[in-house]
Amino acid sequence: MWDPFRMAFSEKLLGDGEHVVLDLRTHWKALIWPAVAFVLLCAAAGVVIGVALPAVPPGGKTVLGWVVAAVAAILLVWLCIIPFLRWYTTTYTVTNRRLITRRGILNKSGHDLPLVRINNVEYQKSLLDRMLGCGTLTLTTAAEDPLTLHDIPDVEHVHLQLGELMTDADATRREDT
Repeated sequence: MWDPFRMAFSEKLLGDGEHVVLDLRTHWKALIWPAVAFVLLCAAAGVVIGVALPAVPPGGKTVLGWVVAAVAAILLVWLCIIPFLRWYTTTYTVTNRRLITRRGILNKSGHDLPLVRINNVEYQKSLLDRMLGCGTLTLTTAAEDPLTLHDIPDVEHVHLQLGELMTDADATRREDT
């Protein structure tokens, strides 16, 4: 069955012998405020149209209706659609060799971090994160330049997987030298 939220990292972007281990998107909690904004925006537009529109003289009803619709549309894009698209286009892919981050709606940006360059992986979970099953993952490289990934679903599992993959990548690197 087709899943519109499934992330499919293209196989053509992987090297020989490289395979996807984890394909992640930030936790759905990033969509809570856009959903609340959507409900409030719909309610406010309904109240304005239901209460203010009947009080307006007949000639101004059309103009006020269009103004309310235009303001609601602009707020809908700004408060609901853009945050959803940011969430949808931000992905984290872990392969057996590297961590790949991709983000961007119109302008795309990405970062590839080889697992052998990661020195330390740690995670933090606030009380809300613990209730929702997500957390923040911080990766430290040899350059002491941490990469922080916020709202990672099932962060403890991702932490464990990265630790195992880093060990395997280091063992493979030592065998090759």
